[in-house]
Amino acid sequence: MGLSGLSVREDAVGNIFGRWDGYKPGLPAVATGSHIDAIPYSGKYDGVVGVLGAIEALNVLKRSGFRPKRSLEVILFTSEEPTRFGISCLGSRLLAGSKVLAEALKKTTVDGQNISFVDAARYAGYMKGEDDLSNVFLNSGNYSAFLELHIEQGPILEAEGLSIGIVTAIAAPASIKVDFEGNGGHAGAALMPNRNDAGLAAAELALAVEKHVLDSGSIDTVGTVGILELHPGAINSIPSKSHLEIDTRDIDEKRRNEVIEKIHQSAVAIAKKRSVSLTEFRIVNQDPPAISDKSIVKAMEDTSKELNLPHKLMISRAYHDSLFMARISPMGMLFIPCFKGYSHKPEEYAASQDIANGVKVLALTLAKLSLD
Repeated sequence: MGLSGLSVREDAVGNIFGRWDGYKPGLPAVATGSHIDAIPYSGKYDGVVGVLGAIEALNVLKRSGFRPKRSLEVILFTSEEPTRFGISCLGSRLLAGSKVLAEALKKTTVDGQNISFVDAARYAGYMKGEDDLSNVFLNSGNYSAFLELHIEQGPILEAEGLSIGIVTAIAAPASIKVDFEGNGGHAGAALMPNRNDAGLAAAELALAVEKHVLDSGSIDTVGTVGILELHPGAINSIPSKSHLEIDTRDIDEKRRNEVIEKIHQSAVAIAKKRSVSLTEFRIVNQDPPAISDKSIVKAMEDTSKELNLPHKLMISRAYHDSLFMARISPMGMLFIPCFKGYSHKPEEYAASQDIANGVKVLALTLAKLSLD
C-alpha cells in the first residue's frame, strides 16, 4: 500500500487500510479488499487475490491518469478464517459494529493454547493502552460502496468458460457445536446391547445432518460436519464423549433455520434412543444472508460488457468479509475462475490472465463508483 502511494493506517485489531484521497474527500469513500490469512494446508489465492488485486486496481487507475472524486480505499481484513480463535471474519464483523463480539474478545475469547485474544493482540503490537474495541466500528455511510474480488472457490466459471462471476447474494452461515456423553468402557468386555456409545450417537447425527439438508429440496442448502472428536480416542475403548461442529449455509435464512431445528430434534431423539446425554447443542453464530446492491451489480455487468469479458450472475455459497460489510455499506462481489473449483487445499490455483481480468473489472467499476 505504501509503495502504491496510499496513506496507510491500522486499527486496534489489525485491519489495515490504504487510502487514495479523491478530489471530494468529504464524500463517503469507495472501498475494496479482502484477507490474506489462510487455514492450514490451504492454497495461496483465497483472499490474497482480492488484496493484491485491489492494490493493483488502484495502480492501474493511477497509471491511466484517473482522478477519483470519492476517495478509494483498500482494506486488508484481519482474521477472516476462523483458525485461531474460532471466529470467522473477525475483522469485518467488528468493523460492522458487533458489540457482542467486541465484549467476547475482551473477556472470554482464547485460542487452543488458552492465550486470550487481548494478550495475542498486544503481543502483535495492537490494543496498546486500550480495551475499548468499539473504536474499530465503522459508521453506516462511511463507504458509499464496497467491492470484493475473489476466486470463485467453485467449478462453475471454469466449466462454463466464463471470465467473471457477478455475485447477487452471499449464503447465510450458521455454526453449531454438539456434545454427547455416554458411559464408555472396554471395547471387548462391554456387550453390545448394554452400551451407551457417544461415538455412534455422533455418527448418527452426522448422517442426520446430510438427510435434513437434502430434504430441504434446494441445491443452495448445504451442511457439513467438519469436526468430529471422540474421547478417549483409543481403538479399544468405547467413546464416552463425542464432539461435533456443524456448518450449515443457505441463501434463504428461514430454510436454513428450519434445517437447524431439525438437526436439534434429531440430536435429542438420538440421545434418547442410545441412552446418552446431549450435554450441549449450541448455535455459535447464525448470520443472515447478504444481498448485493443492484446498482453495484449493474456497474459490474456494464464493465464486463465494455471489456468483452463473458460473465454471469451467481450466488456465493462460501461467505466472505463482504457479508458483514453489507451491514454498513452497499456491497458487491466479483468472482474469477479457479482450477477445478479447488479451494482450501494446496491445489488451489487461479491463472494470471483470470486474475488480470478480475483486476480490470474491479478497477473500472471502482472508477465508475468513485465518480458517482
